[in-house]
This record gives sequence, structure tokens and C-alpha cells, in this order.
Amino acid sequence: MKLGLLVNDPLTEKAGYTTTRLAHVASSMGHEAWCIGVGDFIYVADGSLHANAVRPPGKDYKDAAAYHKARSGDKAVRERIALTDLDVLLLRNDPAEDAIDRPWAQTSGILFAELATQRNVLVLNDPSSLARAMNKTYFQHFPEAVRPRTCISRDAEEIKQFISEQKGKAVLKPLQGSGGQSVFLVQSGKDPNTNQMIEAIVRDGYAIAQEYLPAAAKGDTRLFVMNGRPLMSGGKYAAIRRVGKKGDVRNNVHVGGTVKAATIDASTLRLVEMVRPKLVSDGMWMVGLDIVEDKLMEINVFSPGGLGTAQGITKKDFVVEVIRDLERKVAFKAYYGGNIPNVALATL
Repeated sequence: MKLGLLVNDPLTEKAGYTTTRLAHVASSMGHEAWCIGVGDFIYVADGSLHANAVRPPGKDYKDAAAYHKARSGDKAVRERIALTDLDVLLLRNDPAEDAIDRPWAQTSGILFAELATQRNVLVLNDPSSLARAMNKTYFQHFPEAVRPRTCISRDAEEIKQFISEQKGKAVLKPLQGSGGQSVFLVQSGKDPNTNQMIEAIVRDGYAIAQEYLPAAAKGDTRLFVMNGRPLMSGGKYAAIRRVGKKGDVRNNVHVGGTVKAATIDASTLRLVEMVRPKLVSDGMWMVGLDIVEDKLMEINVFSPGGLGTAQGITKKDFVVEVIRDLERKVAFKAYYGGNIPNVALATL
């Protein structure tokens, strides 16, 4: 299997990233894994698609750190590859990271990936659906029962009115963004900085004001869902419990949150069943659900991270299960050629 993994920039990838783990495990299982940046695509005058890609010189590396070092070193293999030679193209870039410094890069991956699907390359997650999920309004298409109450606006008075209706407490965040950037907990009538918080968000676009869930102070659960069902290995769920620093509304690990084992109960599984139909119909092969009690805080459809952390906690190798699923999809594609649309094959 020849695998392409799209990232924002190969130079900024790290050994601990889930994308690097995917590439390392795929390589160790005998596959060829190429790393591609969003600025590395080439549309040739004859209509063919190519990309400048990089991979390590070998396939046998003891861990992701050694794999990453080899891929970043002077002996790394750098080639111009034809996208039609790929069996699978995984879209693992985060458009939100490019919003400020490289706005041209936000949609580039999706646009070239859509061209790749037209040439019968299997692309995951489905790029047409990802184009509709570029910001958090995608979240509003899921059942109301799983979502906190939400207001989306650039009008400061509308936002403040919503906050006052939520018993004076709500979470503010940008419509476009990821990783806990510009996330605030505001309290109407008590926090003198409410106006500044709103202004800091709306100067770059729309703001989301969301019902505050008190249970969020105790952390949230990141659960990986593949093909619309919880990702599992050896009876364990690919999930982690994230707990934010004291006084910080964010539970994201890279801003100081800590992780522990997660408990997946009947309420969590019911939530997954409620969101599964849309995830499957949209070709959302791999997503990360951020859950507080019986509510869904966010759906990470672009590059959900944390599989390595989940493995460390559970001692189960979820990445192997992911690569096996890709092998299965490639076999399906070989059986049926181009007769099954990308959006359908993505979650079979």
C-alpha cells in the first residue's frame, strides 16, 4: 500500500504527532508512507496531479522518534510522486493553523484532494465534506440533544444577551480555530473584561458563545471514532481524559492539560450512536469527539491527535487497527474500481 499523509508543513511535524505514528506503523507493516505539505502539490498542464513528498530511506525503525529523525535527515528520500500512484491520501493538515500566516494554504489541501478523488484516489476524510466543515458551524448540523446551547454572532450585544441568559456564565471562542486558541470563560455582570474578550474574537470573524457545562471543570473525554464507531483494540477504547490547569477553561494537552484514563459509559456510547449517521454519510472516516458528560463540545474532523497518548494509557496499539482498516478499504477499492464514490468508501 502506498500512503500519502498531508500535513501543514513536513518541517513542523514532530515525533509525537499522531500523523507521524501513522506513518511509522504503516512503514513497519511493509507499506510506503509519504509526507506531503499543503504547498507541495503540482497540477501539470496535461491534467495530471503530482506532489513533492518525503519519506525515510528505510522502513524498519524502532519507534516514531527514530522514524521522524530519519524522515527529517539529510538521507531522507525526496521525490516528486504522482497522486494517482497513491492507494490512500490521508488529510491530516489543520487549516486553522494557516489562517493568519498562510491564508492561501487553508483550502489548498482540500482543493487538490478533491481533484485526486476525481482521479480515483481514495481520500480520507472525504474532502468535499471537509470543505463544509472548515469552521464550527458544521457542529450545528448534529442533533440538538448532543450539543450545548449556542449563539454564533459578531454582534457584541447579541453575545452578551446570550451570556446573561445562561445564568451569567458561558464559553467564548472563535468560529474558526483549534487547539484551545482564544477560548474564554465569561461571566455577565461580573467580568469587566467581557467586552475585550468579545472584541478579541470578532475582529477576526464570528464568535461562538456556548453554554457553560460545570462538569467541564473536571475535564473532558477525547474519544476517537473510526467509520462512525468508537475505535477499539483488545477491548479498550481509544480515548483519554483531559483535565485543564486550575483556573483554565481549556482542557487541551498542549496548553497545559493533563491526561488520564477515560471511562466510556452508556451515555458516551449513546452520544456516538446519535452522531454516527451524519459522520458516516459525510465520509468522516476518523474524527475525535470531545465530550463532557452527555454533551459534545467539539468534533475534530481534520487532524485529531492523541492516539499515542491513548496507547500509553491503555497499552493497546490503536494505530495498527487504523492501518488495518486502510488495508481493508484499499481491497474494497480494488474489488469495485471507481464504482463506489469516495464519500461512501471512506466509512465502509
